[in-house]
Amino acid sequence: MLKGPINLLRRYWKVLRMPSRYYSLGFLTVGGFIAGIIFWGGFNTALEATNTEKFCTGCHEMRDNVYQELQGTIHFTNRSGVRAKCSDCHVPHNWTDKMARKMQASKEVWGKVFGTIDTPEKFAAMRRTLAEHEWERLKANNSLECRNCHQFESMDFTRQSPRATAAHSTELASGQKTCIDCHKGIAHKLPDMSGVETVR
Repeated sequence: MLKGPINLLRRYWKVLRMPSRYYSLGFLTVGGFIAGIIFWGGFNTALEATNTEKFCTGCHEMRDNVYQELQGTIHFTNRSGVRAKCSDCHVPHNWTDKMARKMQASKEVWGKVFGTIDTPEKFAAMRRTLAEHEWERLKANNSLECRNCHQFESMDFTRQSPRATAAHSTELASGQKTCIDCHKGIAHKLPDMSGVETVR
């Protein structure tokens, strides 16, 4: 019963092991190298396209809710002209963490497909759950995305408020807390925060 598929596999394996009759090894190597560059370039271009603000706000769930909230914050408009886009806060910059986050985010497509947050009312009802997922993710990775721009080693405590200096020089410095522990809602409207610690 399995004899047919096994013979087919053996035939394919034999073809793969056999040297090419028509092309030289050098041609195949160079061709494979060029094909690899084209594939990698296309893959990287597609990956970077998913990090753009245009892509992130392509669905009305994001454009009409959280993107509107971001526009009123210091991360969007400020005196320095440096603007954080969606991926700056929600996608790590280094490649391995970025790939893990992209795979994790692919599950979020189901929310779009099944319409779990497709109205303002549904979004408001899910806001706490969505926020908690992000808080947990940032807590687990030690606020990696925050640290893409905000580096503890570069902080000038003399220019911070006494309260910020006290928190940063003790709890943040010791690793007891990370950015998201105190800075929830820094770029988006907070959900019902009963029972959640936050400092801004």
